[in-house]
Amino acid sequence: MSLIVVGSVAYDGVETPYGRVDRMLGGSCTYIALSASYFTKTRIVAVVGEDFDEADRDLLCERGIDLSGLETLPGKTFYWQGVYTNDMNDRTTLRTDLNVFAEFNPKLPEHYRNEPYLLLGNIQPTLQSSVRNQMNCLRFVGGDTMNYWIRDFRQDLLETLKGWDFLLINDSEARMLSGEVNLKRAARAILDMGPSTVVIKRGEYGAILFRRDAMFMVPGYLLEEVYDPTGAGDSFAGGFVGYMAERQLDLRDPNLDFRELGRAVIYGSVMGSFCCEKFGVERFRTLTRSEIDGRFQEFKAATDF
Repeated sequence: MSLIVVGSVAYDGVETPYGRVDRMLGGSCTYIALSASYFTKTRIVAVVGEDFDEADRDLLCERGIDLSGLETLPGKTFYWQGVYTNDMNDRTTLRTDLNVFAEFNPKLPEHYRNEPYLLLGNIQPTLQSSVRNQMNCLRFVGGDTMNYWIRDFRQDLLETLKGWDFLLINDSEARMLSGEVNLKRAARAILDMGPSTVVIKRGEYGAILFRRDAMFMVPGYLLEEVYDPTGAGDSFAGGFVGYMAERQLDLRDPNLDFRELGRAVIYGSVMGSFCCEKFGVERFRTLTRSEIDGRFQEFKAATDF
């Protein structure tokens, strides 16, 4: 059984205190799919331009990612450029060129439509809903959003969330969406919007998973050097959902073991931490499942009491 990932495949220009890269593979769909591919078969739906490098296509194929849903259109691939502050907690966007992504209208290949797991990256809520409606046999569906959609497309987003099983969101966006400053109250308000599971990401401070009757907190993994946090949140999402797909979990199952969701959050944190160790997707070129499981055990040892 496969995980369907819908979102952006892009090129990024990034500057951090550790250096600068003018053009590197990026995009939410790319990071999610690469991360999830260590756990389950992954299929993507995205759009690129004629400038998309064959070597980048090869990287995705080498991870076993199905590119049947990767459309190539005349023009250039989505491009984003930004610079990070010295503490890596904030960044300034210098340039956003949507290019062919401005025309993105995701259509799922026929053999995608009966897969059980769907993760919707950070795209317009109405597009997220249209993809959801193309799927036939879902065990769980959910995804990500951002402040732009929360602020300017709120009603569309609220309608979309009614059909989701989980939402991944950072702490500032959770406060914005819910209108609550306290994260526990914010999570409760978001659960009332539809999802049965909410994961609030807190950057270097970790993440918190909320269900109606339970909560699980995980710290951030302490790296000595963070080279580039671009894509860390999407890598978290890929690890989180990839593990759930590997374990064939069903978020609608009333007997679902909550500990499995805790493990999924840990694997999400593991994948986000590996992403930060090099620029862009470079760490995924050498990363192995044994390294991933080893860091999972480090988390376990560091938090067991």
